[in-house]
Amino acid sequence: MLQYRIGQGTDIHTLTENRDFILGGIKIPYNKGFKAHSDGDVLIHAIIDALFGSLSLDDIGTHFPDNNPLYKDADSTVLLKKTADIIRSCGWEINNIDTTIHAQAPKLQPYIAQIKNNLAEILQIRPQQISVKAKTNEGVDAVGLNLAVSAECSVLIFNNDSK
Repeated sequence: MLQYRIGQGTDIHTLTENRDFILGGIKIPYNKGFKAHSDGDVLIHAIIDALFGSLSLDDIGTHFPDNNPLYKDADSTVLLKKTADIIRSCGWEINNIDTTIHAQAPKLQPYIAQIKNNLAEILQIRPQQISVKAKTNEGVDAVGLNLAVSAECSVLIFNNDSK
């Protein structure tokens, strides 16, 4: 019987100078980056939380704690690959991923296709299974004031368990 599970995830990081601005594993030219223990990739962190949440496997902080020196400046693409491996080891596959990035700046539209292709390669799915949308917050809240960037993600996974 075909089974489905849904997960959702969010992440937010403040912006700071002298750090890279990385989304979906893609370094985007900008004068600020993310203040974080790892590389601060809010998009990948939201995807990881959604994937873990879909199987009630806690959250990113449980699997990759920010107080562990092993994850200091960690490449979030490596953490995403490990997460996908865990999901598959439990017998599940990714059906689709829907994401939204909230950033006042920089403009992200020129990087969306590259982000989708990179995520698809890491997750071993087709780019058509991934939606990446970018929104501004119209000058409202920490995102709108260009103090932070956030991301949201919903995932649908499936398991063709014939037992």
